[in-house]
Amino acid sequence: MAAQSKKYDMVIFGNYTKDTIITPSGTRYVDGGGFNYGAHAARMLGLDVAAVTRLAKEDQRVVDKLRNIGVDVFPCYTPSSTHMVLEYRSANPDDRILRCDVTAGSFTPDQFATLEAGAFLMNGSIRGEIPLEVVRSLRKKDALLVADLQGFIRIIAPDTTLLHAPWPEKGEHLRLVDVLKTDAVEAESLTGESDIKKAATVLARMGPREVVLTHKDGILVLAEGRFYEAPWRNKSLIGRSGRGDTCIASYITKRLTEPPEVAIIWSAATTSLKMEAEGPFLRSVDDVKEFIKKEYGAAGIV
Repeated sequence: MAAQSKKYDMVIFGNYTKDTIITPSGTRYVDGGGFNYGAHAARMLGLDVAAVTRLAKEDQRVVDKLRNIGVDVFPCYTPSSTHMVLEYRSANPDDRILRCDVTAGSFTPDQFATLEAGAFLMNGSIRGEIPLEVVRSLRKKDALLVADLQGFIRIIAPDTTLLHAPWPEKGEHLRLVDVLKTDAVEAESLTGESDIKKAATVLARMGPREVVLTHKDGILVLAEGRFYEAPWRNKSLIGRSGRGDTCIASYITKRLTEPPEVAIIWSAATTSLKMEAEGPFLRSVDDVKEFIKKEYGAAGIV
């Protein structure tokens, strides 16, 4: 669907995922997708946001919910939405098994031809969802280009399990990206480094000028040759699914106008609040400010 001429603060895209979440406490069914979690976070923090997604018409409610909070959504309707099973085996959000038995297919450059933004956030779930030709076309735009590593290194195994696989096109992909988001497990898979600072350094050498890395205890950012860290301060993990998506969207939301040391605190606070509740982030900017004052002692930055 073509968009009218307008420049957004952020365009975020990825397939909607119909998620089955299995934890030691039970099984739940939720509306997922990195674009969904990310668009909510960016919009609730005040950005003018567009979301581009692929999904089945039967899941129109996801589009409607985003539009109801002021996000412009440009859907491509497909025979089926992406189906995802996320099994968390412990309290560690990085300790999980993912499965996918059907997808909503791949994005094409024409889906973004008329869209302009301060930042484009690529938030796919599996390799092939965002082809290299899409990344190349977005690089030609005057915008910050942000990528979530998960959508490029995951593949679907014959038993439907998602695996981290060698990524032949990583060189060209990462040279085109300004900011790369990863988690500790993905970073180690791609770099062979279990130390998160070493892994971030290796990734930065591949092209991105900033690396945002989530791990079980918080966020690590490598920007302009310097490391920044911030811990999670959540009191529960009921909303752990969507952690990384919320993290990178809230980080970029602030990074568009603020330095890394400010953006990382806002991201840590927003993501901590999100993990305390099922579903996407729906708190106010004032809620985040108060949380920062209480948990991070950083009243001066809000």
